[in-house]
Amino acid sequence: MKFTITREALLQPLNLVAGVVERRQTLPILSNVLLRIENGVLSLTGTDLEVELDGRVHLDAAFVDGQVTVPAKKLVDICKSLPDGAVVDFAVDGQRAIVKSGRSRFTLSTLSATDFPSIDDEPGNTQFTLTQGELKKLIESTAFAMAQQDVRYYLNGMLWELKDNVFKAVSTDGHRLAMCTLKRSLDVEIDRQVILPRKGVLEMARLLMSEDDEIELTLGDNHLRAKTADFTFTTKLVDGKFPDYQRVLPQGAINIANADRAELKQALSRVAILSNEKYRGVRLKLASDTVNIVANNPEQEEAEEVVSLEYNGAPIEIGFNVSYILDVLTVLNCAHVKLSLVDANSSAKIEESVANELCDALYVIMPMRL
Repeated sequence: MKFTITREALLQPLNLVAGVVERRQTLPILSNVLLRIENGVLSLTGTDLEVELDGRVHLDAAFVDGQVTVPAKKLVDICKSLPDGAVVDFAVDGQRAIVKSGRSRFTLSTLSATDFPSIDDEPGNTQFTLTQGELKKLIESTAFAMAQQDVRYYLNGMLWELKDNVFKAVSTDGHRLAMCTLKRSLDVEIDRQVILPRKGVLEMARLLMSEDDEIELTLGDNHLRAKTADFTFTTKLVDGKFPDYQRVLPQGAINIANADRAELKQALSRVAILSNEKYRGVRLKLASDTVNIVANNPEQEEAEEVVSLEYNGAPIEIGFNVSYILDVLTVLNCAHVKLSLVDANSSAKIEESVANELCDALYVIMPMRL
């Protein structure tokens, strides 16, 4: 097996594929990337047995078909260290892979490609196509609310719901909830609910680089496969039941505030400086057309901001984790946000004041006792 390729053409897919490879592996071959040449196409595959990514590059120069696995991180570091525009010659010589570029020469250990594990190529029963921009919006709007290492393992991921021909992405860590609904129907006959693992969601988001290009999604019983012109990404699904998120959505909110998103975000960021470092609590005191934002800490320090907004509801004083509100205001890309409250002891709902043309995003944050 051998091929010649430019540094840049190899480095882009190699970087992405190496991202799914775990650094600390019990199986040595899982720290390797599989290189395979067939019909003039170089395929690079990495896996950690939960997610798998296969990147493809068309070869223009001379090549010899074959397959081999080499250490992923070392090959990435070699390519990064080469100068821009460098030409890379790769060849397999017995049990070693030889990488040459200019006056540089590297010899890497290899492991047999036949021992490289792959996620089962099961047939899918649900298939649909989105633009990469649509999927990126769904993921970016909700991924931050996924739990991390929660004992409720089904929260360490994202719910994808296909129901009544509508696609929703939902994530929650038990303290906040993020939901985004795609505003166009999909040609899908079967209603499905699946949970993608956290790593699968984050790695897939890295692949979505071309807003207008399409991505084909195939759902099987245990896997999700996403395919673009250059990549095929496969992730196992989480075997669990996601909470009924509809029960969390506040009902009958009569206290509605409309605020300038940027102004509110800046004020909260300043007040957060003197909040309790552990609990990050701030108090919002809503009155007629203003909100008082107050934070203090065990050192008896205090910060206070007054922000103008549209509010005609009853006076309410309510506490929140300021980080949760800032996360929402960061992902929302709009001029004004709407805050809906029932009372001082109920969850708050945050959404865009004017509906987004592509996706509807909605966020729920639990209050804190301060």
